[in-house]
Amino acid sequence: MDTSALPLRIAFGSKAETLERLAPHLRTAHVLDLVRFRAVDWNAGGMEAILDRIATTPWGRQGPLIVRSSAAAEDREGQSLAGHFVSIGNVDPAGLPAAVAEVAASFGDEPVPADQIFVQPMLTAAMSGVAFTRDPNTGAPYLIVNYEEGGDTAAVTGGHAAELKTFVYWKGATVPCPSPLDRVVALAGELEGLLGGESLDIEFAFSPTGELYLFQVRPLSAACGTAVGTDEHRPLLEAIAQKIAQANRPHPYLRGRRTLYGVMPDWNPAEIIGIRPRPLALSLYRQLVTDSVWAYQRHNYGYRNLRSFPLMRSFHGLPYIDVRLSFNSFIPGDVPDTLADRLVDCYIDQLAAAPVLHDKVEFEIVFSCYTFDLDTRLQRLRGFGFSERDLEELTQSLRRLTNRVIHRETGLWRNDSKKIGILEERQRTIRTTDMDIVSRIYWLMEDCKRYGTLPFAGLARAGFIAVQMLKSLVAVGAIEPQQYDAFMTSLETVSGRMTRDLRALSRSEFLEKYGHLRPGTYDILSPRYDEDPERYLGAEHGAGPHDEGAAPTFALSLPQMRRIDALLNQHSLEMDVVSLFDFCQAGIQGREHSKFVFTRSLSEVLSLLTRLGERYGLSPDDMSYFDASLIDDLYASSCDIEATLRHSISQGRARYAETQRIVLPPLISQPEEVWAFHIPPTEPNFITQRTVEGPVRSHKAPASELKGAVVVIPSADPGFDWIFSHGIGGFITAYGGVNSHMAIRAGELNLPAVIGAGETLFNQWKDNRRLRIDCASRRVDVLQ
Repeated sequence: MDTSALPLRIAFGSKAETLERLAPHLRTAHVLDLVRFRAVDWNAGGMEAILDRIATTPWGRQGPLIVRSSAAAEDREGQSLAGHFVSIGNVDPAGLPAAVAEVAASFGDEPVPADQIFVQPMLTAAMSGVAFTRDPNTGAPYLIVNYEEGGDTAAVTGGHAAELKTFVYWKGATVPCPSPLDRVVALAGELEGLLGGESLDIEFAFSPTGELYLFQVRPLSAACGTAVGTDEHRPLLEAIAQKIAQANRPHPYLRGRRTLYGVMPDWNPAEIIGIRPRPLALSLYRQLVTDSVWAYQRHNYGYRNLRSFPLMRSFHGLPYIDVRLSFNSFIPGDVPDTLADRLVDCYIDQLAAAPVLHDKVEFEIVFSCYTFDLDTRLQRLRGFGFSERDLEELTQSLRRLTNRVIHRETGLWRNDSKKIGILEERQRTIRTTDMDIVSRIYWLMEDCKRYGTLPFAGLARAGFIAVQMLKSLVAVGAIEPQQYDAFMTSLETVSGRMTRDLRALSRSEFLEKYGHLRPGTYDILSPRYDEDPERYLGAEHGAGPHDEGAAPTFALSLPQMRRIDALLNQHSLEMDVVSLFDFCQAGIQGREHSKFVFTRSLSEVLSLLTRLGERYGLSPDDMSYFDASLIDDLYASSCDIEATLRHSISQGRARYAETQRIVLPPLISQPEEVWAFHIPPTEPNFITQRTVEGPVRSHKAPASELKGAVVVIPSADPGFDWIFSHGIGGFITAYGGVNSHMAIRAGELNLPAVIGAGETLFNQWKDNRRLRIDCASRRVDVLQ
């Protein structure tokens, strides 16, 4: 048989053996020269012979060198033991014996014959990184590259890279790949061919002169997910790209020529339901908020009428906010269409140019309310071609809208506050009714929309305006930053009451009041407080956060009050100093209280859905795939409940399997970004001016381990309030904005926090042992 036409296949060996076997055949990269030897030979007296072998190489006498482990247990399929054994870089030839001895010692007292060590010249890297040729979580056909400029791969793999970047490339893509990452793509493809596998973990580096070097290649762990073929995966991404292309055009009922899609702007789904929610959570969020409630309330408050527009799009289960729609909704209703067109285009262009602002659009890009420093902030619009007349027109519209919201007697938020009281009454009615489960679910959801999320949307707007007003008082010098912090600390929020009640109430009384809370508000798989009290509250009742002493008192001097009163008159805002701060207090507190109340209805819905599933032999996990939009059908028709549930769950499972295999950027501007993209950096929000140092703990850690810890949690969801009862030192969230619940809570407790770190930084920090958060300097340091 003629084997000359068969593709070359190279078998994996040890780390060093694999590099040796690849070196003569690799065309897209280089392998540094190496000298390989067994640890047992070194330990058995072979040191001199081994050092002589190294010294005879062109590079062995010059240095610097790197001494690397190549243990028998490393880099095996299903077990990489990455970082388990020692490697030492920047070794001077004179220090080589000590370095080799240290690497050998990392194998243990009795290394096996297959444990190897190898020495190479040390490369000064201009760029270094690690590439996975499959999504390590799902097996989907993506090349995922983590890299940094300079440094070495140990910094990247260990999570210590100063500026870690992530590039994602779908392996069947035809869109251009940026240089020099196109060469990493080519290297990955060549290695897949040579090694006969499509699931590889590759370490690489570029030299200062541009040569690409392969440092290591090993199989991805078998636990990394079942491989998915490109032919199976392609139609999903094509459908998403087509949807984005279709929507990225002018719309007759919307201002602006194009759109963006983001996971964080406006009603940020990444923070509330996560970037890959199960179908039940996704459909509940759409039903209760993003399909219609959001637009109805925003129009009520004086913004443009966008009713019938769903704010959130689902790209095969991945939730995204339609940014053009969001930006339209922040423009007062009396702004002329021509000016609104230019404003929306300007806002979108700014966000596209600075994706880091995707969780701060209302603070850094959009003008949605009047503030004392509005004239100064509007100056940046002049640089985009807006005239004085444009700015004056926008200013007057924002002033009229803001006055309608904050007015001391007729402010719109006042009616919304009353509606929350109605919801509490209706909740009590539902709890005591003898209606069937489906009817109770239906009415809990209907009441939640009308008397819960609808007024919450209004109170959230009032809360945002309140924060903007306060920040603008700081900006114009009317109050000091410390006074702003003191005001936020003085607020009487639900979270503050909960902390005090944890000390004052019995366990049963506490759970009666707060037991409906869940860390994942929309997640049926997230237990309520009253379903797992020891997990959230600890075995001993009456614990609480660290006592940091008396909180600073908020007070204004008489000259400050006169200055603020003059500002109110100057800006034609229809209130006095006292009513302004009353509004700020009521707006922020009302937002938190309304959220607390409406989430009781939502939590009851999830509990009843659990009971409904149990009736038909369906677990909570099964029910997490159910589509909540079918509740209307179950209530209003005589359909077969079990058949409807099972059919929906079956479809939901299939859809969610697709959802898990799709990777998209947090901000999408073009269809091409479905196939290849960098995950943009995120500018975290640092809360307070304090510093804390402590061990890193997951929110899933036992309660006994949280005291003094830096707790890492995925989102700024109010259901995570339970962590504050355990004396934590500080916390970090992957998602969440500066105006989110947990940001408000951190300010209230004067607790150091990093809100909305983003996926890249969050993943970089969460796996370390010890961190220091320095909020004043806006930095997080890895200590261990």
